[in-house]
Amino acid sequence: MQPNILILMADQLSGVLFPDGPADFLHTPNLRRLAERSARYAKAYTGSPLCAPGRASFMSGQLPRRTRVYDNAAEFASDIPTYAHHLRRAGYQTCLSGKMHFVGPDQLHGFEERLTTDIYPADFGWTPDYRKPGERIDWWYHNLGSVTGAGVGEISNQLEYDDEVAYNACRKLYDLARGNDDRPWCLTVSFTHPHDPFVARRKYWDLYEDAPELAAPTPIPYEDQDPHSQRLMDACDWQNFDITEDHIRRARQGYFANISYVDDKIGEILDVLDSTRQEAIILFLSDHGEMLGERGLWFKMSFYEGSARVPLMIAAPGIEPGRVDAPVSTIDVLPTLCDLAGIPMDEIAPWTDGKSLAKGADSRGPVAIEYAAEGSIAPLIALREGPWKYTACPADPEQLFNLDEDPGERRNLAGDPAHAATLGHFRAMAHERWDLAAYDAEVRQSQARRWIVYEALRNGSYYPWDHQPLMKASERYMRNHMDLNVLEENQRFPRGE
Repeated sequence: MQPNILILMADQLSGVLFPDGPADFLHTPNLRRLAERSARYAKAYTGSPLCAPGRASFMSGQLPRRTRVYDNAAEFASDIPTYAHHLRRAGYQTCLSGKMHFVGPDQLHGFEERLTTDIYPADFGWTPDYRKPGERIDWWYHNLGSVTGAGVGEISNQLEYDDEVAYNACRKLYDLARGNDDRPWCLTVSFTHPHDPFVARRKYWDLYEDAPELAAPTPIPYEDQDPHSQRLMDACDWQNFDITEDHIRRARQGYFANISYVDDKIGEILDVLDSTRQEAIILFLSDHGEMLGERGLWFKMSFYEGSARVPLMIAAPGIEPGRVDAPVSTIDVLPTLCDLAGIPMDEIAPWTDGKSLAKGADSRGPVAIEYAAEGSIAPLIALREGPWKYTACPADPEQLFNLDEDPGERRNLAGDPAHAATLGHFRAMAHERWDLAAYDAEVRQSQARRWIVYEALRNGSYYPWDHQPLMKASERYMRNHMDLNVLEENQRFPRGE
């Protein structure tokens, strides 16, 4: 019998805060209970540290160069199989409640049903432009207003969205429990928190009042940052903001508070799962991390641990609960789910760069990460193997960090003769995996095409691609084409008690 699958996804939640399940200071009772029965991947990494490319990589098991989802305005092509396609083909009903940041006219990508619209636009309007290095696009690039504006709010754009996501997910679980469809199910529930802006409800904000973890991290001065970090700071318009230690404390407090908010929503969903007596594999992860002021950086878009590392926990029969220290990737989720669902892996292998974790992670091999979006002027790549992390970009000096000895990534060993052999090893792996000149040309061509298409489609009548959830009002509650007695019996769970 194929297992049901429940995927719970947060947005911009750093894996640094999940060294072995939630960090001790986090008020996350529901995630803590889930962690106790899960395999906890302490060194899990995104395929790309930005929303749309990271999510496309997670869903397809492929890195951005293969998906061609380079940035937050790159189309996710309909012919790329996702875990939703593979599971649906194998007989699953597949459903999404929440965010997945699909760009383009296909807003389903294998999901049979999508319960909410997305919180972000589906068009090409957020396309970067490598032809204009250093130019900020002020109306959609991040700036540090999320930091200076952190505080308490009982409702916001994002709170309204995630309230809706959780409500629809719970409603769907009740529908699944009623048993009107005998197929196994895969429900993906994807929240937009704790993504900035760092605005949180008072009940969660107060949980972290005076917490030691609010203290501002030690920054690196702009002139001492590596070139990519300088570009990220410029993209965030750092010179036009006077960020104080109080701003940093409040931003961190709002971020931690919204982790607790997401935990509460996850608790609601898990309560419905339990009360309706349904069993499911449960997977929890994020699309990328958040620097949260570390090194003086905010948000994501870099390969540093706060940005690139994500929580990943899997509670499933056959996967031993406990901490796993081998580096893994979110692109491993697709083959893992297919393996757990009993789908022949030879059918999956041609369509994924990931490795199934169902039988362990020790033989997974090096983890690759790519980035070619805002704040970059050429594609960046990274490899994570053993204690080492290597990063390279045609525009920047290489970086080599030993994370066991230097978890803060403050000592770049790429120029140290004592580590020349290690550097050579990673250079060889990178050369075998990537043609960076060709990759750069592909990104530039994609950007140029999209700028033309976007400007053309905004001229004259505009037909948006944003998902419009279908609501068949004539099939809800009580209507005159229904037998009331049959309806009331079928819509009750449990029946006859």
